[in-house]
Amino acid sequence: MKLGDYLVAYLKKIGVSHLFGIPGDLVINLFLKFGRPRGLKIITLSHEPGVGFAADGYARSTGRIGAICVTYGAGGHNMVNPVAGSFSERVPILVISGGPGEEERKLGVLIHHQAKVIESQLHIYREVTCAAKIINDPQRAAIDIDEVIRSIWLNQQPGYLEIHRDMVEQEIPVPKQIVSWNGDLPYPQSDRHKLDEAVRDTAERFNRAHHPLVLVGIEAYRFKLAKEIVKLVEKIGVPCCTSVLAKGAFPMNHPLYMGVYIGAISPSRIRKRVEKADLIIGLGMLLTDIELGGGQPPEALRHRSIWAVENRVNVSFHTYTDVTLRDFVHGLVRAELKPHPEKVTYSDNLAKPQSDPDRRVRVADVLREINRFLAAHKKFMVVAESGDSLFGGIDVKVGDDGLYLAQGFYASMGFAVPGALGAQIGTDLQPLVLTGDGGFQMTGVEIAHAPRYKLNPIVVLLNNGGWGIFRPIAKRHDLLALPSWRYAELARLWGGRGFRVETVAQLRRALDEAPKSSSFAIIEVMIGYRNLSPITIKYIRASAKKAQIKSQA
Repeated sequence: MKLGDYLVAYLKKIGVSHLFGIPGDLVINLFLKFGRPRGLKIITLSHEPGVGFAADGYARSTGRIGAICVTYGAGGHNMVNPVAGSFSERVPILVISGGPGEEERKLGVLIHHQAKVIESQLHIYREVTCAAKIINDPQRAAIDIDEVIRSIWLNQQPGYLEIHRDMVEQEIPVPKQIVSWNGDLPYPQSDRHKLDEAVRDTAERFNRAHHPLVLVGIEAYRFKLAKEIVKLVEKIGVPCCTSVLAKGAFPMNHPLYMGVYIGAISPSRIRKRVEKADLIIGLGMLLTDIELGGGQPPEALRHRSIWAVENRVNVSFHTYTDVTLRDFVHGLVRAELKPHPEKVTYSDNLAKPQSDPDRRVRVADVLREINRFLAAHKKFMVVAESGDSLFGGIDVKVGDDGLYLAQGFYASMGFAVPGALGAQIGTDLQPLVLTGDGGFQMTGVEIAHAPRYKLNPIVVLLNNGGWGIFRPIAKRHDLLALPSWRYAELARLWGGRGFRVETVAQLRRALDEAPKSSSFAIIEVMIGYRNLSPITIKYIRASAKKAQIKSQA
């Protein structure tokens, strides 16, 4: 086959339906291959970061590999930040870049879009992918592509292929095992003996415990384990919390779900229950500063825990390597575990609202109104932007038929709007996007593409005239200011609906009206200059206290 035809056929064989990208001169031949009849559905946006976030949202929401195609240099380098976010948050995406041909390289002159050397882009992507290759040997091309994509799936992280433009039409041999393969990609495999011992050790510890608790982390999402973990939690009857990264990996309306654990700044009921636990079972939870609220792991997490993550299980101070989370959870579901029935109460950071609906709206009011809206609209996904929206989103409660997406650890501003577009393309679920004006000004204009693809996200935009999350700690507020765009008017100019609201009652009416439109909507919420979500305030206070303790030490 020709290399370009092989790549299209391979991606379709593994279930990739869409390709996100922006064409350029050094990739145009390959780009057009992808878009031919019987090829892939091509999604183009205005800027490569938007393309990267859209592919990430597609991959997060569908559980499939998100495919990206960009040109060499100017396009590929623009894509690095979204890919870095996908790498740190375990999202399987494939970046395909063009590049200069062999004859051009032989000239010995600098080639447009080149940075330092021809291979500079490859070197950069090796830092933010699990596998990166230039496909320049026709005899190995099919195998090299196969190896990179299998690595993406095994690691649930991005991979990179660089295909220079004179390779697209090269005839390549395709091994028989790839031709006859059914397209299923394998998950990592466990060492059976270590797995059995880890399950047995865990069962013994669990059956001796009096107050166990389950913490669900991001790998539960990435390795498609949500249903199995629900089955396990129901079997043992213990309370369950998710990490910030894994919010949505456990049904938020489940009677055993307590809420989001975020270390010392968790809601009081959750924090006390975690501290009370004599055994914590952590399933796929990374120990990051965000997950732990900027603090250190509490004693229970270090000494009274079973931690399954990154293909190993730590039972207190016993470590079992080569044990995957998938196999470990399946093993626990089959094991003899003593039920620990416990009444669980869901907790968030939202106080009861004031009764006056005509009062000036605050961020906490926005979160409560979104929850009211979601209670009446079951099949919605929520996509939260970084900054105050990320922390505020922790208190949003999505129905069992919906989804929740956020870049909870890498936390790059600009993720939410394009991420929501990609997620709706992949799932057909209507998104509600929670963003600030800072994040929207980075990539929010990609919403103008929504009518092209018949997408209808509802964007709730918190307008406080700047990067508000830093105002409590910044001495120069002029460095945090942003120009005041007329967001509601822009929505109408771009083919959507626009609402500008200042009170709780106006916000409620706008949320009720927005779903009636076949196009997208922007609800511009005018909030106070210093107003922030409840958990952001807690996070800032905890960080300030920690910094004060360090300075005194």
